[in-house]
Amino acid sequence: MARPRIVIVGAGFAGFAAARTLTKLSRGGAEIVVVNPTDYFLYLPLLPEVAAGILEPRRVTVSLQAALPGARQILGHVDRFDLGNRTVTYRNPDGQSGTIGYHRMVIAAGSVNKLLPVPGVTMYAHGFRGIPEALFLRDHITRQIELAVNAASEEEQRARCTFVVVGAGYTGTEVAAQGVLFTRALTADRPELRDKVRWILLDTADRVLPSLDERLAVASDEVLRSRGVELMLGTSVKEATEAGVHLSTGDFVVTRSLIWCVGVRPDPMVADLGLPLREGRVVVDEFLTVPGYPDVYAIGDAAAVPDLTRPGEITGMTAQHASRQGVVAAKNIAASYGDGSRKPYKHYDLGFVVDLGGLDSAANPLGVPLSGFPAKVVTRGYHLLSMPGNRVRVAADWLLDAVLPRQGVQLGLVPGRSVPLDSASPELEEQPRVSSN
Repeated sequence: MARPRIVIVGAGFAGFAAARTLTKLSRGGAEIVVVNPTDYFLYLPLLPEVAAGILEPRRVTVSLQAALPGARQILGHVDRFDLGNRTVTYRNPDGQSGTIGYHRMVIAAGSVNKLLPVPGVTMYAHGFRGIPEALFLRDHITRQIELAVNAASEEEQRARCTFVVVGAGYTGTEVAAQGVLFTRALTADRPELRDKVRWILLDTADRVLPSLDERLAVASDEVLRSRGVELMLGTSVKEATEAGVHLSTGDFVVTRSLIWCVGVRPDPMVADLGLPLREGRVVVDEFLTVPGYPDVYAIGDAAAVPDLTRPGEITGMTAQHASRQGVVAAKNIAASYGDGSRKPYKHYDLGFVVDLGGLDSAANPLGVPLSGFPAKVVTRGYHLLSMPGNRVRVAADWLLDAVLPRQGVQLGLVPGRSVPLDSASPELEEQPRVSSN
């Protein structure tokens, strides 16, 4: 290798931030290679708006080629790591394999849907982690409302008009909040269904947004209830069937729509690295390097990064942490080549924003609790500033949604079998193999 080669596995928030920072710092002095299954960076926080018909899918995707000038892109899944020989083996979409060597490597594989041992869930539920899932959900919701009009029985109509969201965290709360507005728009010209649409949000926790500030939870709870969303807290799914779901309360809910938003888990790829793990994530030091492998860095959801603000704990699996860890890892890699000095990752919470659709949001920028329209302004401003591209297009879609009715049509681009809940299942994809010598 004629010049230093830095391979970044994954282009989510962590990997994208690392690649972008390294391309600026290296100024062409190093070869930056990004290995990723897609050719775009996905801005996940706005995915519920894609499912609700507010934003077009391309609005939340940013071309890696355009956003990372000077970086080399390899389209494919990583099959194998050889940490001893410093190589990564990947498989492209056509099934062809390739191997690339590195001087430094950044593992930013991200996360997949978190699964629970609940009978029937992997068969009848759908997750919410990418563009295919969002497009499928938009079509699915539209289709259920259209089919409910001519349902053969009252029970079938109830099932098609009932939507169950499992997990009242960040994603589940936004999906339920946006979804109820979407179905309201779909039934605007179907008066016979207006009072039959039912949205249920359930979680084992005693409040929505259990991991965020309680003030955000209270504000979000009020908005959801005011829209008619049924909150079933302290409740879990015991079994999912074709006809509906059995709950831990003993109730049975007839539904054709089970939306799984219980959280995420590290990509199973990291479990095969043969490295020490904590909570399924690769153990790293405060400088984001893997102990015993100073040329290997791990960041984002795939890494157990020590939280220096809370000794003994690790940082949460959030976009804020991932993005900032990417920047720190890039600077520490540059420091390993003599450009500056390496620094530990230390991050203080800047607050969170939750978009609840319409004119409602909840936010606590710098610890200041906001709700309603002021929170909406902060939330959308934050997203526009955080997005690495497409800002004008996103703002234009928001403006059009405010003045024009949504288009409630099915595109039929993504069949249900193409968005399995367990996208990391060994039956669907061969798992990576790793050698450390």
